[in-house]
Amino acid sequence: MSARIARLEATAVRYPEPNNDGKIRSLCLVRVETDDGIVGWGEAITGPQETSLATAFVIERRLAPIVLGRDATDVRGAWQAMRDATYWDGNGGIVSFGISAIDIALWDIAGKAAGRPVAALLGGVRHERLAACASTILATGDPDRIGREMAGFVAEGYRYVKGGWGHDLSIAFGRDEARDLTVARVAREAIGPDTELILDVVALAGWDAERAIREGTRLHEAARLFWLEDALPEQDLDGYRRLRAALPTRVCTGEKGWHAAHFRGLVDSGGIDVLMIDPGKAEGLTGTWDAIGLAAAAGIAWNAHSWSSALNTAASLHLAAASPNPLLFELKPLPSPMQDELVTDPIHQRDGWVSAPSGPGLGVTVDEAVVARYRFTEDDLGR
Repeated sequence: MSARIARLEATAVRYPEPNNDGKIRSLCLVRVETDDGIVGWGEAITGPQETSLATAFVIERRLAPIVLGRDATDVRGAWQAMRDATYWDGNGGIVSFGISAIDIALWDIAGKAAGRPVAALLGGVRHERLAACASTILATGDPDRIGREMAGFVAEGYRYVKGGWGHDLSIAFGRDEARDLTVARVAREAIGPDTELILDVVALAGWDAERAIREGTRLHEAARLFWLEDALPEQDLDGYRRLRAALPTRVCTGEKGWHAAHFRGLVDSGGIDVLMIDPGKAEGLTGTWDAIGLAAAAGIAWNAHSWSSALNTAASLHLAAASPNPLLFELKPLPSPMQDELVTDPIHQRDGWVSAPSGPGLGVTVDEAVVARYRFTEDDLGR
């Protein structure tokens, strides 16, 4: 007899992120348990604390009644049931965050029930390892620090480095052309000629196609980029077509997407080389797997936007390992509470490579005492 979904609990957590100079970040975690005691964990990369709390509420009050009592291993059936029931209030936003977290947890359960890693359930491992990319927020006001950090990542073995945004968003990457060029040159000098460099433009930088083409070309000439990320709003499909036609490097975007229709638009636009997807936002592993398929069918690579907890990292690694079209895998380079404390078996690169966990399900073990330690409630807001 199939295991049934018996209990579901959502928890908002917040923590200081060392990779963002200790700024407070928050997530929503979900714990799903079957009637025979199998526990699965999932995550929504919710961002603001208020959104994390709202997502926990929606998971427990709106989505849990839809899936409780269902076969816990019929993951796509549960995913479809949640999507169908939320046709009005879903298709993005807090509901999609909730679906994402539950779906990841159910894949974790399905793998544990079968005694197999998630990648095996997705069709098997195509990539035993992926090139590791140190993904960092830039200290745009301190070029010397950028140089030291980038050189340090290379010394640790990373084969790719990615920098973007800024600890101070008022001077973030993408807000000033001269500063952006300085950042690019300092980064390239620090990492040398053999390491690949990716630059990520801060949200709301306000670039149009003309500026993206001009500055993207200058950045590539100055620092040889592997790709330029989020140079335009994702809705500017015509701008992306023009940018891809003119830019002498790869174009990447997609992390703000919620569902297949959005990703299909980006893929069909002809304006990107790399589709960015986040399982903790894009309706879980199920939604992300479908989007990966769209990209693969069009001959486009995909990349996991998984700058959050070890749960999203593990889910993303299984997807990348099983898919035909990943290029690399991003990791936070500094130890982080949600990466190195949340699970007893944290994921790290070794000699520039990272592999999907080999244990059943997601292959990581959550320390529930850590979840309790970082849990917060509405009463804690403002503190």
